[in-house]
Amino acid sequence: MNHSVNTKTNPLRSAISADAILDHLVTATMVLDDDLEVVFVNSAAESLLHCSAAQIRGTPLNHVLLSAEALQTNLRKALREYQPFTARETILQLPDNVQEEVDLSVSILENGQYLVLEMYPTTRLTRINQSNASSDRQTTTRGLIRGLAHEVKNPLGGIRGAAQLLERALPSEALTEYTGVIIAEADRLKDLVDRMLGPNHRPTYEQVYLPEICEHVIALAASEFTGQIEWIRDYDPSLPDIEADRDQIVQSILNVVRNACEALSNTTAPKITLQTRISRQFTIGKIRHRQVMCINIIDNGPGIDPRDLERIFYPMISGRSNGSGLGLSITQNIISEHHGVIQVNSAFGHTVFSIFLPFEQPSADGSL
Repeated sequence: MNHSVNTKTNPLRSAISADAILDHLVTATMVLDDDLEVVFVNSAAESLLHCSAAQIRGTPLNHVLLSAEALQTNLRKALREYQPFTARETILQLPDNVQEEVDLSVSILENGQYLVLEMYPTTRLTRINQSNASSDRQTTTRGLIRGLAHEVKNPLGGIRGAAQLLERALPSEALTEYTGVIIAEADRLKDLVDRMLGPNHRPTYEQVYLPEICEHVIALAASEFTGQIEWIRDYDPSLPDIEADRDQIVQSILNVVRNACEALSNTTAPKITLQTRISRQFTIGKIRHRQVMCINIIDNGPGIDPRDLERIFYPMISGRSNGSGLGLSITQNIISEHHGVIQVNSAFGHTVFSIFLPFEQPSADGSL
């Protein structure tokens, strides 16, 4: 019997390498050798692990994942017994003090020479669900605020106008002190309502370079908070410009940085880090982006009360007695207008606000 057909080279296999196939998978995939050193990571794994393939290729697993002794023990056992396994709700501790929860599936190749780790991030799915819920709440809240603003500003205008007419009719200038108070307070309330509404114009998009914006924000905050805050710049200079409204992005980042400065008032050796990175395979709303820009604002302050984490982006919610509670709400509105999302993770000594923005804004028909 002629078996020559089985020895023919598959043209598809020749044209597409295994690395190329793995790199295009949505699932985060890592390949380890029998010494538990990293042989390969795909783009999705780079995003999940917050590092590039060039950084970790050839690196022992315990340098990539910290406090992973139990996982390494299970991986070595899998190699000895040639037995794949699945581990649910596994916590990955990353070097940049970030944790990711994943469902982990481990396969064995080449007679025990290689391990393939497929990681399904449950943390990110939770964040997507939270982001969608937050977006719905934000839309509802914004509608309520606009309705409230309309109901408040109309009578305020009437009060202010009546006070001005009364001021002109008063027989004594000494009495105008009281009408002056009415006018000033009406103006203050109007300004407060305007701030609740956020920017009063649609974004004007242009190409902006985020490290330059971060430098501008640092200069503004450093002049306002003249203390001992150490400013750490951690920019990736290779990243391209993004399409955004420069003034609005400055305002959104400055609001977060101001909050961080105020949170550090009683912190020894206070530090604020501004970091720019690429996040790959990231979902914003219902759109999955191959890559987006990420700006992290990191401080070493006391952290945010867990009870406040779910509501800090609501207007008029503040953890400080003298805070207006508008800064983060305005920031969220601006980032939403730019089709991005803002997230926060906080623990004592390490709070991170992460702003994710697409590189290009949708066109009029909604396409990127």
